[in-house]
Amino acid sequence: MELNTIKPADGAKKDKRRVGRGIGSGLGKTAGRGHKGQKSRAGGFHKVGFEGGQMPMHRRLPKRGFVSLTKADTARVRLSELAAIGIDQIDLLVLKQAGIVSGSARAARVYLSGEIGKAVNLSGLAVTKGARAAIEAAGGSVAE
Repeated sequence: MELNTIKPADGAKKDKRRVGRGIGSGLGKTAGRGHKGQKSRAGGFHKVGFEGGQMPMHRRLPKRGFVSLTKADTARVRLSELAAIGIDQIDLLVLKQAGIVSGSARAARVYLSGEIGKAVNLSGLAVTKGARAAIEAAGGSVAE
């Protein structure tokens, strides 16, 4: 096989559709744009979701659900990261100083990932059920 003999498989490359080239092409006269209206004309533009002045669908439908504005302020901390800190009294300030949590975090939540072998005392941190069980099994405590 030579590089100059390589070509795409039959049917892999289609010719570009040439619109507005006469009746016989099947896309003559209006060139597939239909008759009249903003979208038939050159430069006819409307923004996404625009329905001709009618109240758009995304504004007619009711809004559902809730998006927490403080979710980004809560950092997630693994149990294995707590084990790596050499301190047994842990709160948000200690986590920030250790570089585990960003300085902009307003709260932290400890979740069960990894293992903890030493007793640690947490204060002012949210803790999942699994993480709480693992901390208490290691001899530590959690104060809300």
